Amino acid sequence: MADTETPIGKRKADHLEVAASGRAEFAKSTLLEHVHLVHQALPELALAEIDLDTELVGKPLKAPLLITGMTGGTAEAAAVNRDLARAAQAAGVAFGVGSQRAMEEHPELAASYQVRDVAPDVVLLGNVGAVQVLAMGPARVVELAKRIGADAIAVHLNPGQELIQDRGDRDFRGVRDGIARLVEASPIPIVVKETGCGLSAQAALSLIAAGVRTVDVAGAGGTSWVAVEAMRAASGSPAANLGTELWDWGIPTAVSVVAAARAGLIVIASGGMRTGYDVARALALGARAGGMAAPMLRAQRAGGEEAIRELLAQIIDSIRTVCLLTGCSSATDLARAPRHLGAPLRAFLDDLVPARAP
Repeated sequence: MADTETPIGKRKADHLEVAASGRAEFAKSTLLEHVHLVHQALPELALAEIDLDTELVGKPLKAPLLITGMTGGTAEAAAVNRDLARAAQAAGVAFGVGSQRAMEEHPELAASYQVRDVAPDVVLLGNVGAVQVLAMGPARVVELAKRIGADAIAVHLNPGQELIQDRGDRDFRGVRDGIARLVEASPIPIVVKETGCGLSAQAALSLIAAGVRTVDVAGAGGTSWVAVEAMRAASGSPAANLGTELWDWGIPTAVSVVAAARAGLIVIASGGMRTGYDVARALALGARAGGMAAPMLRAQRAGGEEAIRELLAQIIDSIRTVCLLTGCSSATDLARAPRHLGAPLRAFLDDLVPARAP
């Protein structure tokens, strides 16, 4: 049986096609455009001396960037993952695979997640859904990560997507306790990530109580996975109608970054990140690194590994340039760079999190 003939394989193939097409984008923005960094005309810096080194999940990166988990479970996914992983290793940035649920349910699909042979040193994140963590238990989740040589496990939260998806999860009770048990048992770091709807201040505090230290906020403003599932559903069906109604559901990425950083979490900012300037603005709000998925997938489809390498180089050059223009000698200094927050973002922050400047 071809991998796309299984229900989960067909779903993965659909996800790739819709996400790459750009037809499931949010109408609302990330609100990162309302982070205005202050230009410094006398930076007293040389571009070549800007330090972009950072650390994520206890591993060094040459730039504060993660290619976030997208896919696995099909032959096409295997090719995508290997191109992405090779490019990530060459650039010295992190890379995550998509949900390993397909690999757990169909062991013969494991090869679509294997990238260590082509990217032996890349900082690699595995990926398991939070509901599956609860069902599988820590030992099986850790084993899945070990089978691909992962440096960390990303546990994804996606109730918005699941509630639209045909035969998706409908019961999310006990998820936080399942994550807490995994954090306690896992020999490698756990990263909890949303999938396009963002993390609230309340969710951030709950994750800290569960022992989580690093999150990927995956906020609203890029690909809407509620919209992806609405587009996959039969036209006029209850799922399609509900997904269309809730197409724009979620917390903008900029708001989620501030909420999670204020709570004391190490933050990966993803969700609608399209440029190095977006990453730099997220770092200024308190993120440790930026995460991108759709731009990398589109680059891979347009020109394979070489196109991904070129895009990564462009993004990294942009982050370095913004550092110099703001008088920052390193990417970590951006968190202290002078900036102005536009009214739409500031109002959102005042509503959602305790009122104080990020």
